[in-house]
Amino acid sequence: MSRAPEFITLTDAAARAVAGANSRHAALIEDAFGVLLETPGGGVSLSGDAKSRAQAKQAVQAIAARADQGLEIVEADVRVAIGNARSGAPGPGNLPVGRRGQVAPKTAMQADYLQALARNELVFGLGPAGTGKTFLAVAHGAGLLLRGEVDRLIVSRPAVEAGERLGFLPGDLGEKVDPYMAPVWEALTDILGAEQLRRRRDKGEIEVAPIAFLRGRTLSQAFVIVDEAQNTSRLQMKMVLTRLGEGARMVVTGDPTQIDLVNPRDSGLAHAVGLLEGVKGIDIIRFTAADVVRHPLVERIVRAYDADAAKVAGSDSRRSI
Repeated sequence: MSRAPEFITLTDAAARAVAGANSRHAALIEDAFGVLLETPGGGVSLSGDAKSRAQAKQAVQAIAARADQGLEIVEADVRVAIGNARSGAPGPGNLPVGRRGQVAPKTAMQADYLQALARNELVFGLGPAGTGKTFLAVAHGAGLLLRGEVDRLIVSRPAVEAGERLGFLPGDLGEKVDPYMAPVWEALTDILGAEQLRRRRDKGEIEVAPIAFLRGRTLSQAFVIVDEAQNTSRLQMKMVLTRLGEGARMVVTGDPTQIDLVNPRDSGLAHAVGLLEGVKGIDIIRFTAADVVRHPLVERIVRAYDADAAKVAGSDSRRSI
């Protein structure tokens, strides 16, 4: 098997992005694939066995493609490119370009999340508001739909509460449901644009509905997003998880600290995570305040609430002794 170096011609900007500051990106690629990466000028040179070079080349080309789009390359982007090269999964370069530009991870945990979505049939994304867990799931699902890898994108969430009591609201069913789906519609509009979203919704390729609407269905060849899942009951969560049909994938997102149920112990999200962690084909990604990518104040708010919750838990623990 040949170990002769392979040279990949790149633009200067792409070569700098692949190398990274103080050659940090190059070191990550070398460690991941067991290759030697050099930047002699005009591109990069890869030395190693054929399989390792091929995987490293895929990662290099993914990074270079993003750099040539004028996007900033951070360590998280490199880790995503490495993970996708290892698994053969599509990278963030295959995510849609939203109204604010190419959708891409902004933290290392977001990068891990995208890798998990590409690698597993079922992923749980847990964490506070503003960490991108829903937006990135929508972007990933939209990318699958646009590339024809799934036939439908289905997004569901509990409406109002676990009981989903919508009858008191005025209007027809759509008018009752849409206000609770507004965050999802906003994400889809940002990623796909209003016109393409309307067309695909009219064709039945995109469906946004309360969890109760999934009962009795088998969801095949679909990417399913279950949002705000901390407000599902245990029975609802079991029902949703068992809807998966042939060629379907699912991501379940939620914040375990913001349960709106009368009895928080009834939450189907915490129960499901406890039962399913470690099961083959299932991955669980836990975001923290460090992954908040909204206004900087949101991260500080989340940290303050986390600190208060820890203080209360410590006080309760001492009283029980």
